[in-house]
Amino acid sequence: MKLTLKRDTFTATTTIGRLYVDGKFECYTLEDVVRPNGVKVYGETAIPEGTYEVIITLSQRFGKLMPLLKDVPMFEGIRIHPGNTNKDTHGCILVGLVKAHEKILSSRSAYDALFQKLAAALGKGEPVTIEVGRG
Repeated sequence: MKLTLKRDTFTATTTIGRLYVDGKFECYTLEDVVRPNGVKVYGETAIPEGTYEVIITLSQRFGKLMPLLKDVPMFEGIRIHPGNTNKDTHGCILVGLVKAHEKILSSRSAYDALFQKLAAALGKGEPVTIEVGRG
């Protein structure tokens, strides 16, 4: 399974994009601010563009199984999870069904649907990747 995150809206505090699953639009995304390569403000910076393997592991923070991006340069523990604003991201990728000004909504519904697809693909032994870039 291939996830594609196309970042397309950049503000002073957030980055909003669209997430596609195997080429089909799935939901909106919200991340922290995209900064120049090599610049990172802890908890306030979007991950670098690139392609990352996605696995499902137990999140110590959330206490449940969640998607994790592997081998993100300068970052650890980057997950895909529900949330609405940049205060919820801490470097992670939030998903939602509705895009608003500097926030996304209906995040739990978007996350639940995406998680089912990821779990099914990984359960069949299918590799999952996410390509992050500008849209």
